[in-house]
Amino acid sequence: MSGAIYRTLGQWDRAIEAGQRAMAIDPDFPYSSVTLAGAYIAVNRLQEADNTLEQAAAHKVEIPRHLVRSFQIAFLKGDQAGMARAMARARGKAGAESLLAGEQIFALAYSGHLRQARSLSRRAADTARQTQQTERAALFETEAAVREAFLGNLPEARRSAASALELSKAKDVQYGAAFALALSGDVARSLTIADQLERRFPEDTSVQYSFLPELRALFALNHGEPAKAIEALQVAAPHEMGDVGMFGTLYPIYVRGVAYLALNRGADAAAEFEKILNHRGLVCSDPVGAVARLQLARASALSGEKTKAKAAYEDFLVLWKDADTDIPVLKQAQTEYAKLQ
Repeated sequence: MSGAIYRTLGQWDRAIEAGQRAMAIDPDFPYSSVTLAGAYIAVNRLQEADNTLEQAAAHKVEIPRHLVRSFQIAFLKGDQAGMARAMARARGKAGAESLLAGEQIFALAYSGHLRQARSLSRRAADTARQTQQTERAALFETEAAVREAFLGNLPEARRSAASALELSKAKDVQYGAAFALALSGDVARSLTIADQLERRFPEDTSVQYSFLPELRALFALNHGEPAKAIEALQVAAPHEMGDVGMFGTLYPIYVRGVAYLALNRGADAAAEFEKILNHRGLVCSDPVGAVARLQLARASALSGEKTKAKAAYEDFLVLWKDADTDIPVLKQAQTEYAKLQ
């Protein structure tokens, strides 16, 4: 209930309550502490998440997901040393290194260190292939596709999506590839994948109430129909604060914000992007959190709030102060910010 059902539905108070009960019943069961710490992180209660992990350690309980939680807490605190410690603890441990590599790749891309993220991602995917971890390799490729699409590298996004789909037809792989393809303008191929997801998973909550509404909204945006996009996202609204997996969390909110921008409804768009920025524990190092800062700046400028827009642009540019200079969204942000001066 704590780690799957309430988490997917975005019912975080219930997720925490169920996680606490599970810990009380059996503190030696590792997934109780993993899910409870994750729920605390989602609502930005980082000290309680830390305490949960310490309680697990006191019982000599540790699985790779504990190290993921430690890395996420350190990332949200801006604790580089803590992130490095989690990486060091994962070294040489079966399963842990791959999971922590994924976290590190996301963290690098979040701050615009895309070349490093790409290099590490390719190495991790190659290692997964060589060790016959095909599904894991596919997920690395899918993550790359989503990341590149958000940051504006559209041909690279399409290439990574194609590579992922050659390796796997798993639900998360198909969804991530379809999202990246839709975001990068390849509507035809994304639509084909969406139809497959709808047929294969007619009763899957994440597919029916998050993945498909987002994709349909992106299809509408690609066809110049932002009002239709907002309508498509209505079904996602009740559970859009849920955590749907490795990527996709809060994406319905992001797409709705983009649709409001297309309708020149700057204030409404800003409200959507602020939801993302106000839930850092849910977003963690997903690139949607970085790009939402830029979109908030655009929304504020559109609604005539120049001071707020400048502050949002500066927030993004400070985050990306050491970023690779050739990333499309960075170039766009710098040009747009200069026009406000």
